[in-house]
Amino acid sequence: MDLLIKNGRVFDGSQAASDVCHIAVDKSQVVAIQKAPFDDQLFTRVIDAQGLWVMPGFLDTHTHYDAEVLAQPSLKESVRHGVTTVTIGSCSIGMALCDAEDSADLFTRVESIPREYVLPLLQDIKQWQSPKEYVNFLSQHSLGPNLTCFLGHSELRARVMGLGNAVNPDKIPDESQMRAMEQLLGEAMDAGMLGLSTMTTRWDKLDGDRYRSASLPSTYARWKEFRRLNKVLRRRGRLHQGAPDIVTKWNMVLFLWESMGLMGKPLKTTLISMMDLKANRLLVKPVAWLTKWVNKLFNADFRWQALPNRFEVYADGIDLVIFEEFGSGEAALHLKDEVERNELLQNQSYRRWFRKDYENKWGPRVWQRNFYEATIINCPDTALEGKTFGELADRQKLHPADVFLDLVVKYGRQLRWHTVIANDRNSVLEHIVNHPSAVISFADSGAHIRNMAFYNFPLRLLQLVYLSHQRNQPVMSMEKAVWRLTGELADWFGIDAGYVKTGKRADIVIIDPEKLNLPLDAYHEDTIPAFGDIERMVNRNDGLVKHVIINGKPVFDGKAFVEDFGESHHYGQFLKAKD
Repeated sequence: MDLLIKNGRVFDGSQAASDVCHIAVDKSQVVAIQKAPFDDQLFTRVIDAQGLWVMPGFLDTHTHYDAEVLAQPSLKESVRHGVTTVTIGSCSIGMALCDAEDSADLFTRVESIPREYVLPLLQDIKQWQSPKEYVNFLSQHSLGPNLTCFLGHSELRARVMGLGNAVNPDKIPDESQMRAMEQLLGEAMDAGMLGLSTMTTRWDKLDGDRYRSASLPSTYARWKEFRRLNKVLRRRGRLHQGAPDIVTKWNMVLFLWESMGLMGKPLKTTLISMMDLKANRLLVKPVAWLTKWVNKLFNADFRWQALPNRFEVYADGIDLVIFEEFGSGEAALHLKDEVERNELLQNQSYRRWFRKDYENKWGPRVWQRNFYEATIINCPDTALEGKTFGELADRQKLHPADVFLDLVVKYGRQLRWHTVIANDRNSVLEHIVNHPSAVISFADSGAHIRNMAFYNFPLRLLQLVYLSHQRNQPVMSMEKAVWRLTGELADWFGIDAGYVKTGKRADIVIIDPEKLNLPLDAYHEDTIPAFGDIERMVNRNDGLVKHVIINGKPVFDGKAFVEDFGESHHYGQFLKAKD
């Protein structure tokens, strides 16, 4: 047989008790799991997992790898942390339906990936015209991890209405256009896509010159349009992945209502995100309570996506999506040319506008807007490193917003700074990750490449739970923690993954639990070779993940990947959703 994994403590992806077992793998499948030893000589390769934990490969169900998977399908930044299945097509955008220019304009500014790399890639590679053709392309692509996909509502609207009409608030799809959208969504379900992704937060903006700074097409849809498309999903038992208006937050009630199955089948709905926002400490507990009881009393099937770690972001100058949530920030980010932008940032009337937005602590917001909690980490003037903008303002007897703008004008993108937006209270975070109406997701892997990196989020959940056991205050069992990252996600999303069981595809990760005592939030940078070696934030926790196995084949040994990973067809697969 191909592979033996022996002597490891096996977590099978359910909540069943883990135990030391031996796993036999042959022709991509787990063929036996037993407590009695196998004869090593029966196997081509043997991995001795003595003292290690063996578990299903992790699922990352909210990524934006849509462009990267076309150019560099190994997706090593996720796989090195034990992720063996990723989901693309999130937040209403993807690459399935539109031409190259529309797809690039929809995708690049929202996800902070340079358009100058994505557009030529799409122009060179994009030949598909339908969901079926897109899935066929992905199925024949040399995937690294397994891949699943949502159909994006913004690209669906742009395909049917034309991008200009799709971002025109006065244009409503007529009956023929609605039927065309329903038909395309049905075709996507037939092709095996998980469901539909939508967006109602207006700070996600278009790139390019034609419709620059218009919000994503999905944000212009009336609720009647969502209901029509939800009927297609409900009939098939597929998912609606979306985002409420995360600034005002009120329309989450409409998503909850749509999820209810008062007279029939509920609609599986997952939104971003259950977080302990520093901007509103009172929000997370009522939202969690409301969701729990709506699910229980009204036959809803609603899940908030939740990250098991601090939500911290980095920025180069003013290039950060949180500035899109208020008018003066939108005006600055609308300008691509640095000279034009600097002229605006030095304008006194603009500065008064920016200060007013910054000081508005009572309006709806995600960022707490506190430059006393924003620390400079890189700057040509190294004396400023380690200081907050607020500290510098106090020294200079200036407004913190003016100090920030002065430094952005002077140093531009060479000014790099950091702040924490949410999940900084460990006790509240433990409650979030254990909540029955949450799924462990929303890493945004592959996106915001200079702003954040949560590629190792599954390991961070394991660490959070492991350390709670170390102090004799367990948040949950280790078996439940593994289940939350594997079997629970696979079952709820309808994906054939998430378990180490006889007859199942062998997607397996092996970790060293002793390394869970080490910090996992260290800051690193690496390049994306397929995108001109541009720098991006990554995670590194060497020694924790010992082996990653995809489709029965070892791909990562804790130090290096096999040579043909991401170039050969016998690793990851496109996984079609189950009705």
